[in-house]
Amino acid sequence: MSLSIRLAQREQIMAALWPTDSDTASKSSVWAILDCARDPKIYLALLASRLEFRCLYSGKLPRELEMVAPQLVELHPGNRLTAQLLDEGWGNAWGVYLRTADPSNLRHHLRKFLKVQDEDGRRLLFRYYDPRVLRVYLPTCTAAELTQLFGPVRSYFSESEGARFLHQFGLAPAGQLIERRWAEMTVDDAGD
Repeated sequence: MSLSIRLAQREQIMAALWPTDSDTASKSSVWAILDCARDPKIYLALLASRLEFRCLYSGKLPRELEMVAPQLVELHPGNRLTAQLLDEGWGNAWGVYLRTADPSNLRHHLRKFLKVQDEDGRRLLFRYYDPRVLRVYLPTCTAAELTQLFGPVRSYFSESEGARFLHQFGLAPAGQLIERRWAEMTVDDAGD
């Protein structure tokens, strides 16, 4: 992908994450759940960013586990980490983004979905913060499941398969999933 296309796509994604609509922009913040197991560069980028980030796992973790665990960080449009995530992580399933009006209990809310139980009663890790999982999982949820999963989250964002566009998932008042696509590229653009 050429640099000009990458920059144009980054701007489109940032416009979706931080809309200029004053009501939305002033009443919400943007966060990323980053899957540090995908690439060692993610954790190093978090450290270099000097932003406050929190592991979604609880308790005192060995450094080796913390470096590959899902991490929650608030993003800002002018921050170097935001540009790095969109430039290097886009298309590599580094994580998902979300918008919330009330981040006070966001980590607590997101931690509820880290473990699930299968049909045999076994407890499994649920990697919903992987965009390849989130974009497939959300459309299968019932209204009650969506209401629980969204909680304080206004929108979830994930890259599409092939990173051709950004999925935005929201929740309608009646509990139905709303999906919007942003930053779609043409086939010719993707081949550069």
